[in-house]
Amino acid sequence: MADTAATATHETAGETQDGIRRRDFLDIAAVSAAGIGGLAVVYPLVSQMAPSKDVLAASTTEVDVSAVEPGQAIKAVFRKQPLFIRRLTAQEIAEANARPLSSLRDPETLADRTKEGREDMLVTMGVCTHLGCVPLGAAEGEVKGEFGGYFCPCHGSHYDTAGRIIKGPAPTNLEVPEYEFTSDTVIQVG
Repeated sequence: MADTAATATHETAGETQDGIRRRDFLDIAAVSAAGIGGLAVVYPLVSQMAPSKDVLAASTTEVDVSAVEPGQAIKAVFRKQPLFIRRLTAQEIAEANARPLSSLRDPETLADRTKEGREDMLVTMGVCTHLGCVPLGAAEGEVKGEFGGYFCPCHGSHYDTAGRIIKGPAPTNLEVPEYEFTSDTVIQVG
């Protein structure tokens, strides 16, 4: 009779033959359901913070520079901002390399601002570093400033042919974005 009483006590406590209680199973099931429910709530909140497809598409820009002649510049758009691509002449390269770094507010050589072996192609953002205006000098017939590069009409910043600040309130040179040549005639920016 003692054996039956012991068996009845274990079974009434919810324990089975291998020592697992029904309550343990219910606890595991409840925690699992709560975890799945939590994921179902958190996933949409996190995924809505991911960039949209149009933003991802604008993260890089390819520009064909085969038609750009020495001395010419073209404008493109990168991340909804103007992008200037200028093919420098031999004279413009010589002038940029001749300017002493000590005379520059933001000292950078032309080699620092271009790719090795492609010193004639200067790629810069077309946004003045003073207050974000768009400098002139990339299109045919625009004022290029006192140094033959770019001129910001908003507050009078003058950049040289390498996009380096020479005169005016701009604190730094025109920004050079990340870019690479995917072929001899195509540049991928971003």
